[in-house]
Amino acid sequence: MSVLLAAFIPAALLLSVPDPTGDASGDGSYQLPTRPAVTEAMLDLRLFRAENVGGEVQLRTALGAVGNPWQAPAGFSGFNLDIFVKTRPGGANDLDGLGLRAARPPGWQEHYRVNGFVAQHFSADAAGKRLSRPAPRVSLSGTDIIIGTDLPAGRYSYWVTTSLYTPFSPDGVAQPGGDTSPSALRSAREGTPAPLDVLLSGDQKSVYTTGELRAVGQVRDVRALSLLGLAVAGLVAASVLGILAWRRGA
Repeated sequence: MSVLLAAFIPAALLLSVPDPTGDASGDGSYQLPTRPAVTEAMLDLRLFRAENVGGEVQLRTALGAVGNPWQAPAGFSGFNLDIFVKTRPGGANDLDGLGLRAARPPGWQEHYRVNGFVAQHFSADAAGKRLSRPAPRVSLSGTDIIIGTDLPAGRYSYWVTTSLYTPFSPDGVAQPGGDTSPSALRSAREGTPAPLDVLLSGDQKSVYTTGELRAVGQVRDVRALSLLGLAVAGLVAASVLGILAWRRGA
C-alpha cells in the first residue's frame, strides 16, 4: 500500500485503555525536581490507544500536558515514555531500567522509548536476549505522543510507563531516592521503581510494592492453541475409531 493511499484510510482502533488522572507520583511519595520545572501533568498518562494504520500498529499515548523544559528538538521533553509489547509467547520479563517486571502475561518482544531527544526500539527473543532496532517514527499531536511501528496490526499486550527524564543518567531515566538536590527525583524509600505513572486501572501502589506490572490488551498463545487443536483432533479421531470398531463387532 502506498503512503499516499494509506493517508486517506482512517485508523482502525485495536485497543483503548484510559488511566486515572492525577496519579503521576509513583507510590504516592515521589517529588519532582524544581530544576528544571517539570509538572506532574507532563508525566500523567491519560489514555493509551493502539491503532491499525495501513496494516501496521500505531501507538498513541495521551498525557495530561506537554512541555519542553529541556528544549528537546522533538518539541517535548521532561519524561521518558516506555511502551513494551507482547506479540507472542516468550520474551523478556524485566522492563528495562525501570525496576519493574512484566506480569500476566510475562515476556515482551518489542520495547519503544521516546523522550524528545531520542526514539529507540529494542527487540527481545524467546530467551530474553535484547537487540537494538531502527528508530521508530515519532510525532506530537496536542498532548498525544504518536509512535509509528512496523508491527503487523493485531491484538497484542502492552505495558506502558512514564518516568522522569534526566541527562545525567546513561539511559536518561531518573532513579528516585533520597537526593535532595533541585534536579533530583525524591521518594520516601530507596530502590523504588523509576516510573511515576503506569498504565493501570485503579490504585497503582501495589505495583511499587510487588515490583510487577500487569499488561493491558491481549495476545494469543499460538502454541497453546495448537496443542488444544491437536488434543481435540486426537479426541475426534479416537471417537471415530471407536465407533468403527463397535460397528464391526456388532
